[in-house]
Amino acid sequence: MTTLFTEACFEVAGVQSIVDEVCEHLRSHGVVVAGADQHKVLTFDDGRGEIAINADRATMKVEAQTLTGIEIVREELTSQLIEYHPQLADRIIWSGDGCEQRYPAWFCLLTVADTFRVTPHVQRVRFHGSDLGRYSGFADIHMRLMFPRPEDRNPQWPHVKPNGTISYAPRDVLAIREYTYRHVDVAAGTLDIDFVLHEEAGPGSAFAARAKPGDVIGMSGPGGYSAPLDRDWYILAGDETAIPAIAGILETLPAAARGIAFIEVADATEEQSLDTKTGITIRWLHRNGAAPGTTKLLPDAVRAVEFPSDGSSVFAWAGCEFSAFKEIRSYMRKERGLKKGESLIVSYWRRGKSEDEVRGTPDDG
Repeated sequence: MTTLFTEACFEVAGVQSIVDEVCEHLRSHGVVVAGADQHKVLTFDDGRGEIAINADRATMKVEAQTLTGIEIVREELTSQLIEYHPQLADRIIWSGDGCEQRYPAWFCLLTVADTFRVTPHVQRVRFHGSDLGRYSGFADIHMRLMFPRPEDRNPQWPHVKPNGTISYAPRDVLAIREYTYRHVDVAAGTLDIDFVLHEEAGPGSAFAARAKPGDVIGMSGPGGYSAPLDRDWYILAGDETAIPAIAGILETLPAAARGIAFIEVADATEEQSLDTKTGITIRWLHRNGAAPGTTKLLPDAVRAVEFPSDGSSVFAWAGCEFSAFKEIRSYMRKERGLKKGESLIVSYWRRGKSEDEVRGTPDDG
């Protein structure tokens, strides 16, 4: 594997004490610091850095296996140096691998290619994007989408500054929401994302309702959590917001997997065709006029399931409204006694709260 490199130099009086303070701070946060006073070697999870000192001049070098690793280590070093000596913000200029990139490695622009109505209340938007290979697996199932204001013709996207730090747009410029991708075609450079359409639309729902070819949003990721592939029996549960995640899990699990998946939707018109080679049974639960987040369909269905008693390994996954999340989590922990690593229960939304007030809260059992 090719190793990437980048370096920067700066001069400042008292550079040795500044570097010593930065190294001590990083050491307290898990970075391995070695070497002599005038030549520090720092080992991060994502790469390696060196700081060599000669009089009042410091030379920094960073190496990593990926551009993301280069960016993480470079930004960590620069941001800590600037914290201890703010004047360095204009004195540190990096050169080498990744420095020609305008945007961070974890960010890309998505351009609408097409839209499809999957059900009466689910709109699929197909995007063109670059470097989608990191989304091709299903270990990390989420991304963050960045929606500019509709009237903003020149959105302010995250970008890399010459000193290696990232400049982020103000919170009122980009609305950031977490989604699960539905399908990715790396060869074609396309990514499908399903949006649930609401009467009181948030930024994502509003964007999907009006999306047309050529519209652009930003994306960062991937991240989040999925389900392990090595269990014998699974129970999956979720509402409309969790369908992409459940669909991805069903498509990824091996054929030997057994279990049951409960999916709560408004009515039969909101059911979707989901592919799976597993022995997992899919059961749709209909609210039949009840508002989302007001029923106990999911918790009641989960409680009624008979778990295997033959020694099969078990994994429980759920993504739903906050009240159902709490009940299912409590049931799995207290009554079923599932231990850490045997469940992942997630609150995707909370009735009566805006998307700005609530973020998906994972619970790993």
